[in-house]
Amino acid sequence: MSDEILAYASVLRLSRSDRKTLKIKDAYSVHKTVYGLFEDTRTIAEKQTNIPSGIVYADKGGDFHTHQILMLSNRKPHQTPQFGEVETKAVYSHFLNYTHYGFQITINPSKRDKKTGKTISIQDRTAIEEWFKSRGLLSWGFTVNPESLQVEKVGVQRFEKNGMSVVHGSATLKGDLTVINPEQFRLSFTQGIGRGRAFGFGLLQIVPLTDLSSTKGI
Repeated sequence: MSDEILAYASVLRLSRSDRKTLKIKDAYSVHKTVYGLFEDTRTIAEKQTNIPSGIVYADKGGDFHTHQILMLSNRKPHQTPQFGEVETKAVYSHFLNYTHYGFQITINPSKRDKKTGKTISIQDRTAIEEWFKSRGLLSWGFTVNPESLQVEKVGVQRFEKNGMSVVHGSATLKGDLTVINPEQFRLSFTQGIGRGRAFGFGLLQIVPLTDLSSTKGI
């Protein structure tokens, strides 16, 4: 079987001047910048459903001079954007042929309250770890090595959208995982996991653990 293109991995680099021109001040402005790099392939009706956009990304921040955003998508972004620089490479299907990966992810840890039906944020570090391990096993196609799992940062993402205040819980985790369901894991990698993926959550940044010295990750 041929080695098909699984997705496209890109990095958007923004200068201090680019950030100022684009008025990047919060997660919503980053969202608009990222989505502006891609052709819109969904209809208005599809956007109201669970059909994914085909784009997941992680805002990696930066220093005084440069800001970086990692992106994984089912189509290429514009290679000559109006602002910033974009570098893109194809990710081929063999990248997911490994069993063990190191990972890092910024995710929106949340669950639905059985009594009220509302989505509530999980803020306790131990609860986040247990939630992530459970969801990995049941929904995302992998198990997590509990000894490797670290919750590096817990916070809150806030921004204004159409005059409304939006709040997401945020946690950055890293560790080692083992693939137990390859098809589920493929979807988790290509489509992202958890809630809030349109706002920079859910991109699994992974590297195979068989030979870290010679294998580059996403």
